[in-house]
Amino acid sequence: MDKFVISMATLRLFSGSIEIAAALFMLRLAQLDKALAVNSVLALVGPTVLILTTSIGLIGLADKLSWGKMAWIFAGVSCLLIGILKK
Repeated sequence: MDKFVISMATLRLFSGSIEIAAALFMLRLAQLDKALAVNSVLALVGPTVLILTTSIGLIGLADKLSWGKMAWIFAGVSCLLIGILKK
């Protein structure tokens, strides 16, 4: 298997584990204000994992993509992050 694919999948599995653990923690807390605080921390995890997995994938494809295509991918990821993070 490709080491980049393994890295990306491992990172996504780790991220999913964090999400599940946070959901269980929210249930254990059983208080809306504390659950909302846990959810706020998760808001940082999602975009960070998106950036890291995309970066790993792009590093793996760097020798196969032109600079123009890399710029389009970067622009697309930037638009996603702006859409997610901007209020």
